[in-house]
Amino acid sequence: MTYCVAIKLNAGLVFLSDSRTNAGLDQISSFRKMMVYENTGDRFMVLLSAGNLSISQSVREILQVTKLPCAEEGGEALTIWNATSMFDVARVLGAAVRRIYDRDGESLQRAGVDFNVSLILGGQIKGEGMRLFQVYSAGNFIEATAETPYFQVGESKYGKPVLDRVITPTTPLDEAAKCALVSMDSTLKSNLSVGLPLDLVVYEVDQFASERIVCIDEHNPYFRMLHESWGERLRQVFDSIEDPAWNGRATEVPLRVDPIRSQHLKKITSPDEKLI
Repeated sequence: MTYCVAIKLNAGLVFLSDSRTNAGLDQISSFRKMMVYENTGDRFMVLLSAGNLSISQSVREILQVTKLPCAEEGGEALTIWNATSMFDVARVLGAAVRRIYDRDGESLQRAGVDFNVSLILGGQIKGEGMRLFQVYSAGNFIEATAETPYFQVGESKYGKPVLDRVITPTTPLDEAAKCALVSMDSTLKSNLSVGLPLDLVVYEVDQFASERIVCIDEHNPYFRMLHESWGERLRQVFDSIEDPAWNGRATEVPLRVDPIRSQHLKKITSPDEKLI
């Protein structure tokens, strides 16, 4: 399994992915799930992938050579390198997914394997603002909004609560990166199918390049500090909240069944018989 998260802010973009894959308890490996596509000064894009590893690797492999016909007759076909908008890049990515489905989908189905891939694509092309998309197995996609400024793929449930409580479009980049790492740490704590090392990219708006691309392993001092501090602070906050008080009566209480009533229930043979 895997966990990837991408966050779109006014100040930039944050991408984080783990690297663990497994095909059973005795087949656990590490594979990178993040790809950075950069043409300094013109475009900076990041792709995160989850799902079937063979499918996601195939999509990544052909993405750079996939072309979409130009709307204008005789125009140059669209690729991720000449598209003038991230929307068009997402279209090219969707076409790559469908191309792999056309090639492998039927044989995978015969083998009893679902065509399962989930992708996050984000970045910026010169001439437009930053954009963030989630791409599905059918090649269709949705775009992040101010109300939903982040996407997750893979084991998303453990890391979602902290993102919901912290992330807004105005969150500073470094704070968002910290929140993404806490989200990942919560997932690592609760799910063994997600594991180190992690890949982290922090992109600042209108830079079309990034020097903050980091691989985080178990020896990274900041992540070790964050892991220990988050657990300790959570416990402190938990201990500071008062225990529930039981000195009042609720207006409604759950149905209670005693042993005598249970035996009476077992003896019912007709749906018309009434309980008293």
